[in-house]
Order: sequence, then structure tokens, then C-alpha cells
Amino acid sequence: MSTKTLLLVDGSSFLYRAFHAIPEMRNQHGEPTNAIYGVHNMLRRLRQDFPADYSLCVFDAKGKTFRDDLYPQYKANRPSMPADLVAQIEPLHQLIAASGWKIAMVEGVEADDVIGTLARQASRDGVRCIVATGDKDLAQLVDEHVTLINTMNNETLDMAGVKAKFGVPPELIVDYLALMGDTVDNVPGVEKVGPKTAVKWLLQHGSLDNLMRNADTISGVVGANLRNALEWLPQARQLVTVKCDVPDLPLYAELVAPTPDKAALRQLFERLNFKTWLRELNAATEVAKAPEQAEVSAVPELVSTAQVQYQKILTGEQLDAWLARLLAADLVCLDTETTGLDVMDARLVGMSFAITPHEAAYLPLAHRYPGVPDQLDLDATLARLRPWLESEQHKKLGQNLKYDKHIFANHGIALRGISDDTLLESYVLESHKSHDMDSLALRHLGVKTISYEEVAGRGAKQICFDQVDLDIATRYAAEDADITLQLHQSLAPEITGKTGLQHVYRDIELPAMQVLFVMERNGVLLDANLLHVQSHELGVKLIALEARAHEAAEQPFNLNSPKQIQEILFDKLKLPVKKKTPSGAPSTDEEVLQELALDYPLPKILLEYRGMAKLKSTYTDKLPKMVNRATGRVHTSYSQAVAVTGRLASSDPNLQNIPIRSAEGRRIREAFIAPSGSCIVAADYSQIELRIMAHLSGDAGLLQAFAKNEDVHRATAAEIFMTTPVDVTTEQRRYAKVINFGLIYGMSAFGLAKQLGIERGAAQAYIARYFARYPGVRDYMDSTREQAKQQGYVETVFGRRLWLPEINSSNAMKRQGAERAAINAPMQGTAADLIKLAMIQVQGWLETEKLKTRLIMQVHDELVLEVPDDELSLIKASLPGLMCHVANLNVPLLVEVGSGKNWDVAH
Repeated sequence: MSTKTLLLVDGSSFLYRAFHAIPEMRNQHGEPTNAIYGVHNMLRRLRQDFPADYSLCVFDAKGKTFRDDLYPQYKANRPSMPADLVAQIEPLHQLIAASGWKIAMVEGVEADDVIGTLARQASRDGVRCIVATGDKDLAQLVDEHVTLINTMNNETLDMAGVKAKFGVPPELIVDYLALMGDTVDNVPGVEKVGPKTAVKWLLQHGSLDNLMRNADTISGVVGANLRNALEWLPQARQLVTVKCDVPDLPLYAELVAPTPDKAALRQLFERLNFKTWLRELNAATEVAKAPEQAEVSAVPELVSTAQVQYQKILTGEQLDAWLARLLAADLVCLDTETTGLDVMDARLVGMSFAITPHEAAYLPLAHRYPGVPDQLDLDATLARLRPWLESEQHKKLGQNLKYDKHIFANHGIALRGISDDTLLESYVLESHKSHDMDSLALRHLGVKTISYEEVAGRGAKQICFDQVDLDIATRYAAEDADITLQLHQSLAPEITGKTGLQHVYRDIELPAMQVLFVMERNGVLLDANLLHVQSHELGVKLIALEARAHEAAEQPFNLNSPKQIQEILFDKLKLPVKKKTPSGAPSTDEEVLQELALDYPLPKILLEYRGMAKLKSTYTDKLPKMVNRATGRVHTSYSQAVAVTGRLASSDPNLQNIPIRSAEGRRIREAFIAPSGSCIVAADYSQIELRIMAHLSGDAGLLQAFAKNEDVHRATAAEIFMTTPVDVTTEQRRYAKVINFGLIYGMSAFGLAKQLGIERGAAQAYIARYFARYPGVRDYMDSTREQAKQQGYVETVFGRRLWLPEINSSNAMKRQGAERAAINAPMQGTAADLIKLAMIQVQGWLETEKLKTRLIMQVHDELVLEVPDDELSLIKASLPGLMCHVANLNVPLLVEVGSGKNWDVAH
């Protein structure tokens, strides 16, 4: 076999996948860029991972192909290309060419056919051929020289891989596709024949031709369907066969990559607003010198490439040398490797350090596998490092250092001196994107990092990190520290100098991370016995609801089966279909059931059943199993970098989603208790988002209502219904409450009418009257929408940027959704900032006063504390002032405080 490699890229396949997989992105001119970004990223990764002698990126040409002549309905059901995708094709081609790729588009055939022809050329010459695609049809090309790769999901298909994935070898893929048909390309197959049947037939008969000759031996409906398709199948096979003899193509040996055009790349990166790649291009001269600077001696403790130098710390002398460097450094990137992800139970396996880019060290301490080299003693080494780890003066950087802080706490060490966290830097800069280190490295550094699965395996075969070979572990762990340091150097300048972002990062997110660590560590006490009782009671109620559902349906059925529910509701009971699933079946989701429940009994029963079943499985059954054995408490995990608005997310268990609208849901809060001699205190910001709306809009009517401490819903009702506040009815107040909250969430007249159960015209009249009485709110909404369209984001009162990538989308639904978010996000985001500032203020006060009271939960706009009885009066008296004075708004903040032996009573 030749040592040469040909790399063929199915550009059309990756173009569509990138467009739909990557959230909408736009440059400073409002032009869409997400597909360009995704494809260019993929090509960079391909060039890095699969160096090739010859390469070509192939796209479909405009116009019809020979398949349209064979079958005029070919691809007839495909929607036209979205305008935002069309707009990206020309600049993408320019970028690909400037990056040093040859491009091919051949009229009359598809990209698959060009790839097939060149792949067969190379295979005949024994040249290794790699085809990068997401298209299953190209599996028919795989042979001993041709391999498929899919960088979107890290899949590689050689001959064995094709057989494992599809159940048939590459030579039968065409027959397999012909039998099943292709709904995307509108190629009919045999009716009701899916992958399992196609594989079974082909393995039994050896080929489609043999199957067709023996069609009479196939019994049942599927056999009849096969016989009905016999005349069509040869044409289906022709349509799904990749043409491998396209004339007038260049020879693969002519596909040598041209030199990248750096000037053109620079212009394109500037136009497309690809800042990281522009910085990388501008720094290329310095990077080119790196190989000479990184020469290292070949000693066993070093893991080196031309650009990086990673060291294992295995001896006392090496530890001494690195400790001296740590003590002398202005900033050190620190990362831990552990036995698991449960922060209360995980133990340290090793840690890595980086001080300068492209250089790092891994200190293994607890690897355990046969033949593992001698490692330094864990306890003795931690004792050596403790002064540095606990020093406030020695600044540390990391990615999600709250996790590392927990790990050190498990070993009795209080990690201090946290200066920066790249997870939070990324979140403050671009909250709408992913913030894991692998994604950040790819997005900001153009680097494909080693994934955890690559070193530890996947699924059931995954090993613990303490079983990973030291050389592999060193490369992985040291890279984490090195890349995190480089990310900080890339991200920090984007925050520095921007007053709002700097404030959010330094004064809100970093201090909040420290408080969240304390809250997670504290945990909350549970009454497991009460939950067991509640679980039993819910089980009894579920049985009764099931019986009522069977009675309403006049037959037994599985209440957990959407298919059976669909058959009962729409086939048997003939209830109206409200909406359909993507496959075309009538939907039975919660929204549909809620609408049907207004007029029919069974959907109402089903909703009640689902709600109780979720309570039982998610909370009453599960919570007692989540109690930590060592502490006897439940320790939730708070994530800062999830919600785009700045809200915290809670998991394992999720405390944010415990229902409070049903009696059963509220009872679950009774199980969150205080220990003997203490009580639970809940402090909740009242109507916080409406108050923020009053501040942001500056509307005189709203500001006056809050300044006078009026019931704002009653005041709004009086304005809308043109009466006095004392004459407002309960129903009118309810309408006003829905309008108040609905409008700040961007609710339309249609939505309001549906919510209130009134005519759309009446809802429109209420909205018009509302804006007539509160004109400042309308002005705020209009100006905020316009500002969002111009700059692509809105801001909270404190300067947090809330990005809206779809605000200028050509898709009306996406654009309108982004406009609604533009109005609501500053309120949600400001509320999130306020509760974080309140956490910081309260925790700081508790520490300063040396109180025994502990913060134990944060849920929405509420702080929950565990308070010794002798501190209760002080806490209840102090909390409102502490929480109300964290910010100066144009409206007074109001905090309601309650207390009791459990959370439900306190709330």
C-alpha cells in the first residue's frame, strides 16, 4: 500500500450540519456566520488530525443532476435552502480557498459522485483515502483503502465499522439503502421496511438481486410490499448508487493543497468577526519560532512535542523545583484529577500546574494499576503544598475551580487565592455558548484537546482516572492546565477595560462562586422517613388515578405510553388533534393535554397522573437515596455557567424545580428540615422582576405604585378597568397580575387571550389600555428591541451582557422569540445579579459576625438559611436590610422573611 494519503471533504454535508448544529452567529454587519464558522473549524481540525498529501473540499453544484432525469421527483420534498445559509456559501468558499484548500463543484452530478470517483482512483492505486462526511450513503465507498470519518461525532468507519454500524458490509450498502429508501432525498423503498428487515433479508439472501428472485418466499404484509416494489427497486438502487466514473475530473495526484493566502484570510477573519483566528494569524510569526524554543532532552519524565513540554513530577527534587516556581510565580494555573465527579466523595488522583504557555507539569499521587511507577506520597506531598494552596497571596487560575476547591476540602485543605476562572470568564463574555474546556479551546485557540473518553474509555468500559497510564495521564492533565492558561490569556483582555463586564466578573461571579462552594458544602438536612410516607401516599393516589383513567377510556391502557394515549384520545375518543409531532403523529405533550383538559375529563386525569408520577420518581423516591453517608445531608450542585440570564442552575438534586403549585409538591418542602435547636429561615425578594421593570422603564405610574408600597396588581387593575383600587374585584386583580407578568415576558394578545380565556380582541384592548396608562413600559420595550437589533445583546442594570444571536434572524419565529427575550432578559438577569449580590453580602456578614447560621439553599429569588434558635431574632431582623441594600434602584426592594422547622413553613 502507498504511504500517500488523499483527504476528501464532503463540504455540502458539513455545511448543512454546521448550519443546524451551531446556534445563530452574526458579524458586526448582521451577516450570518454560524455555518462558515462550523465548516472552517472542521477543516482546521481535519488538517491537524489527518495530514494528507492531497486534499479536496467538494460541494454540490447548482442545478439538476442526472438523478433528476432518472426520477423527476428526486429530492422534490426538500425545502428550499434557508436564506441565512445561502448568504454564507460565497464567503465560506472564499475562506476555504484562502485557507489552502482546493474546491470542486461539478455540474450534473452531486458532491458524492465526485468523491466516489476520486476515492476509487486512489483505491486502485493503493493510496489511503479518508472521506470526511456525515452522509451514510458514502459508506458504500469503504474498502481496504477508503475510510469514512465524521468529525461532528468523532466516528470512524472502516470495513469492520460499516458492518458494525449498519449490519451489512460496504458492498451491500447500496442494496440496503434501496430497500429502505431515503425520505430525505424522496427515494421510495419497500413500504414498512426498516434497517432490521433490510439487514435480515440481505444476510439471508446475499444480495438485493437474490432477494428479488426469491420474493415469493417472503411471507406476510412485508412480503407483499416487497413484491409490489419489484419493478421499482432497480431504479431505487440506481438513485442511491454513488457514481464513480465522473468524467473530466483532475487526477487525485493533482490535488496538492495550495499555500494559504494570509492577506485574504486576515480580511475575511476581520469581516466575519472571527477574532480568535485573527489573533492566531497575527501571532503566526511568533508561533513559528516555538519549535526551536521547545527543544527538550529525552528523559522519561517529559512528554514533549514540537510545541509543548509536559513533565511528570515523580521525585522529591522535581517537586522542590516546581514548588519554588509556584511560590515565585505571579499566577499559576491549577487543575486536579480525581476519582469521580461527586464533589463530596471524590478523592485526589493528581494535580497539574502551568505558569507559562506550552509548558506544564503533572503531579501524580494516587494512580493504581499493575506496574505503575513509584509516586510521591499523597499525604506528605499535600503537606508540602498546603502553605501554597492555602495562601491568599499566591494567585491561582483554573477552569471551574469550585470543583477543585471541593476536592482539596475533602483532603482537609482550604484552597485560597483564587484569582481567575476561565469558566466564568467565558460565561461573562458569551453566556449563550458552551463553556467546557474542550469547546473553549476549539473556539478560542483553534485547538482540539484530548477528551476524557480518549484516555479513560467510554460507557461501561470507562476506567477511573487512577487506572490511566502515567504517560497518557500526564499528557491529558498537563494539557488541561496549559490550555486553561492560554484561554485565560485570550479571554481576560476581552473583559478588562469593559467596566460592566469587569464588575460582573470580579464583583459578582467570582465572589458568588466562593459562596456557592460554602452552600454546597453545608448541604441541607432531610426527613427521609417523611419522604417515604409521602412516596407511599403518592403511590396510592397514582393507582386511584390509573383506575379513573381506565374508566374514562372504557378500557385499560398504559398511562406512561404516549402511543397508547394517542390511540385512546384520538382514535377511540375522537378528541380534536391540537398539534402533531415531527413524525406527523398527534402530540400528547403537556401543552396539548392542558388545552384538552378544559373540555374533556381524561386529559385532566392524565395531567394529574403525570404530575404525581414525576413528584414520586424525581423527589420522594430519589431524594432519600441522595443523602450523603458522611454528612447525613443532601448536597446539591449549583452551576453558574448554564442559564444565559445569569440564573443559577441546581442539580443532583434539582432544588429549583420542586413544584409549589400543588399541595403534593409543597409537601415535599416539608422534608427539608432544620436540626434540633435550629430552624429554617427563607428570605424572598418580593415581585422583583416587576420592580426591575419599573426601574428600567422609568415609568412614572409603576414607580409611584412601588414607592407608595401599593399592591401593584391592584393598582394596575384600577388603571386598566378604570376604577378605584378599593373597587377592584378579585377577578380584575387576577387579570392585572397575568397582564403584568405576561407583558414582561413578551406575551402577545393571542397568548394573553389564551391565558385568561377571553376573546383576542378583549385581550388586545387590555394591552392597549395598559400601555396607555404605563407609556414608559412601551417606550422601554421599543427602545430595548431596537438596541438589541443594533448591538446583538442587551444588558442588566449591572452590565451583564445577555446575547441574542437570533435577534436579526430571517426566520420570523426565531426573531420574535429573540425580541421577547430582549425585553425579559434584562429583568431576569438583573434579578439573578441581585440574588447573587445578596448571597455575597449575607455570607460576608455571617463570617464577619462569626455567626453559626448557615446559608443552605438558593432557589429563584429566595435565600434559605439554617439558623440556631439563639440567632433567629438577629437573622430575621438583619436579612431584609442586607438584601435590600445590595443595589440602589429607583424603586425600593422588598424582602419577605419567614421561619419554621421546615422549608414549607418558612416559605
